[in-house]
Amino acid sequence: MHPLDNSAWKALTTRQADLARSRGDARAFPAEICLLSALREPTPQAYEALAGIVEAEQKVHLALEKPYETQPGWKLVISVPALQMVYEGDGAAFAEPPHSDELILELGGNDASEMMELTHLTKPGPFSQRTHELGNFIGIRREGRLIAMAGERLKVPGFTEVSAVCTHPDHVGHGYARILMSEIVRRIFARGETPFLHVRADNSRPIGLYQRLGFRKRMVLQHTVLQLQR
Repeated sequence: MHPLDNSAWKALTTRQADLARSRGDARAFPAEICLLSALREPTPQAYEALAGIVEAEQKVHLALEKPYETQPGWKLVISVPALQMVYEGDGAAFAEPPHSDELILELGGNDASEMMELTHLTKPGPFSQRTHELGNFIGIRREGRLIAMAGERLKVPGFTEVSAVCTHPDHVGHGYARILMSEIVRRIFARGETPFLHVRADNSRPIGLYQRLGFRKRMVLQHTVLQLQR
């Protein structure tokens, strides 16, 4: 298997195993950190195990290789195709921090509410109150307001996921996503790791940016959101 096959499972059983809630063939981040969950294989037993480690009515996000098959106790909220993309460059373009007229700021716990607000508005993927604890998060402010951000999420041996790349709709078109992504990629590459990411397959604008930065499509997944019914 490739290290990025079932990447959430790999993360929750290797580099981020200390964060995992575990039962049988199911793993999940605590909801306050991230709503991503994973199954070793999408069997009825694994879904039953997953139900034992999440709260009633909680939504979980799964990356499945095949379309979701109905399981007892779970309600399908949405399932959409998503691309897994991997950086294939040599890192030369990211040897130095990106030039920007805007100050790139480190983000953390004190910024959590604003990060939640920005991701709720732009919907780059699941983001919780403590998601910033999963890795480096950086942002750009204008007039004291957080208007763009990017960070890290899943970590598997040799790879780190770029995540939560988003810009406030009132400030798109200034290259903020490229600036912040370039810095996150630079940091990952400097650690000797390879960046990867996930993006909705119909989200053509960011896909174009990621391709220009050196990311290439590796596989198509089904980004599936389920809600536990009790």
